[in-house]
Amino acid sequence: VKSAVDGIKSAIGTARDISEIADDIDKLFTGEQQIQKKKQKRSSDPFSVGSVARETIDAKLAAEHRQEIATLIDLRFGHGTWQSIINERAKRLREQQEAERQQRLAKEKQQEEFMIGAAVILGLLIATGVFAFLYITYR
Repeated sequence: VKSAVDGIKSAIGTARDISEIADDIDKLFTGEQQIQKKKQKRSSDPFSVGSVARETIDAKLAAEHRQEIATLIDLRFGHGTWQSIINERAKRLREQQEAERQQRLAKEKQQEEFMIGAAVILGLLIATGVFAFLYITYR
């Protein structure tokens, strides 16, 4: 998170558009995600004061850095730019999750249709076998 913030700070004054600092913003989000994962994973002793303090302070520092970058970006590119970035990212994540859900549903539907088709074919084979047996037996 710290290196991403430093990169954004150094580029913010010279950047002509937001795309020039996009990689550093990605690093900021990635760093925050890593902090969240560490917090959820917990250390070997989740009740130790050191581990609780480290998790809490890391999360607060990340939030502090994020707010600092939000302010810098809004000052450089206009009020609401950071919120637009956050909103667009959230929208894209929702769209990706929805696309994955749709793919999963389509796959489940295809599998269900295959099972129905297999059951129909098996039923026809059994019926044909029964008719053939009856025909041979009562002929």
